[in-house]
Formats: sequence, C-alpha cells, structure tokens
Amino acid sequence: MALNVREIRRHGLIYAGLAPFVFIALFPIYWMVITAFKQDRDLYQMAFNPFWFHNPPTLDHFRLLFMQTAFTQQLMNTLQLSVLVVSITMVFAVPAGYALARLSLPGAERLGISIFMTYLVPSIILFIPLARVVGFLGLFDSWWALVVVYPSFTIPYCTWKMMGYFKTVPKEIEEAAWVDGCGRVSCLWRVILPVSKPGLMITGIFAFSLAVQEFLYAVVYVAPRSEKVVTVGLATALIRGDIYYWGSLMAGALIVGVPIAILYSFVLDDFIQGLTGAGIN
Repeated sequence: MALNVREIRRHGLIYAGLAPFVFIALFPIYWMVITAFKQDRDLYQMAFNPFWFHNPPTLDHFRLLFMQTAFTQQLMNTLQLSVLVVSITMVFAVPAGYALARLSLPGAERLGISIFMTYLVPSIILFIPLARVVGFLGLFDSWWALVVVYPSFTIPYCTWKMMGYFKTVPKEIEEAAWVDGCGRVSCLWRVILPVSKPGLMITGIFAFSLAVQEFLYAVVYVAPRSEKVVTVGLATALIRGDIYYWGSLMAGALIVGVPIAILYSFVLDDFIQGLTGAGIN
C-alpha cells in the first residue's frame, strides 16, 4: 500500500511539473481555434471575455478564406512543393550520409561538418545568388523555382543527420549481408534502409516542415497569386495595410497546422528514435 502511495505521489509530481509546459504548448492552438470561430464583434469587443465565446461561433472566416482568396490553390502548391522537396532531399541525402558514415573516406568527418555548416548560412545572404540560378532556368514567378532552391538548405542538414544515424547501425549487419552475397548498393537498399526507418522518418519530416514554413524565398521569387505557397498567400491576402483578418488568418493556420500535428502524432515514436539515434556519433 505504501508503495502504491509512493508511486502515485511520484507520478503526481511528474505530471505537475509537466503541466506548465503542456499549457504553453497547447494554448496557442486553443487561441487559434476560438479566434477562427469567433464573430468579428466578439473578436474585437474589449469588454468580452477573450478566452471564450460571447456570441455564437461562426464559419464566416472560413468562407472568406475559401471564397475570397486563392487559399485552395496555394495549399495544393504547398503540398506538391513539399513532396517534391522531400523526394529530392532523400535521393541525395541518404546516399551521401551513408557514404560519409561507412566508406571511410579521407576527411569524411570534417566534410560532414562542412556540409552541415552550409545549412547555417543565413537565407538572406543566399537569395541574391540563387536568384541568378532561378532566372537562368526561367522559373521566376513559378513555385517550381522553390523546388530548385529549397534543397540547397534541406540537403545539407539532412545529409548530416543521416550520416549520424547510419553510424548507429551496427556494422555486423552489413558484414552479414556481404557474406550472403549482397553488394554495397544492394546492402544499402535491402538491409540498411529497412532498419533505418526512424532516421529516414525524421529526415523526411524535417525536410517537409522546412518546405512548408519557409517564407523569404517564397515571397521573393514568386509573385502571381495562383503560384504562391500558403505561407505567403495567407499573409498577402489577409493582411492589408493595418487591417488584419485575424479570424481567417487563424482558420488558415489551423487548416495547415493541424494535419501536420496529426502526422507527427502518428510517427512520434519513430521521430523520437530517429532524433536520439542521429545524435549518437
């Protein structure tokens, strides 16, 4: 009985310590929800309780978002862009990370750090030289310009991440595959990649998140409304001078953010395993 009381007290202290962090994490989502469904007079009337509804909820902000902006098209642009960026990133980062981790190349560790350092270069320094590349390819004012540009910062980080994760895979697995007749490429495809699912998961999610949330390149290289991605499209359509359409802005943030949060929840175990595994060199 004493043991049960001790366990209950211990768990109670743990949950009490976590409660402030849970509140900090969930409160912005709660605020977005009530803002997205509040009527304008409820939203801007200072006498009303800002944490709950004074008037009945409304869908007017969602109607404005879908009927008076190009949100649907921009959302599709963002989805297609993100999938392409993730695919390109994985095609280059996985074999590069494997080569740096396993092929005993001279200076591989320093090369890996150098590749990672390119990720740390601020975007504002690179967008002018990258603009020449985009112009040479004739991709200005098209979201395809971002397909070319985004891998310049997703591939370096993801290569470094995969290099760290591949180092945690036991070499004995590869040696056993070689004994069974697998070559280097076949071993990577049939043996290493299946056991590296958590590392691949975190790499893909990270590249996807970067592609969805990036703003500077998207606002510089793409001007037509139908070609914009959702991060730029929401800001330009719903912020007009000093007028902010807060309800529709929060509605758009919910539509974009909630599916990604749900995706994270489904792969949370793999995400944590990949994050911790990649950090062990």
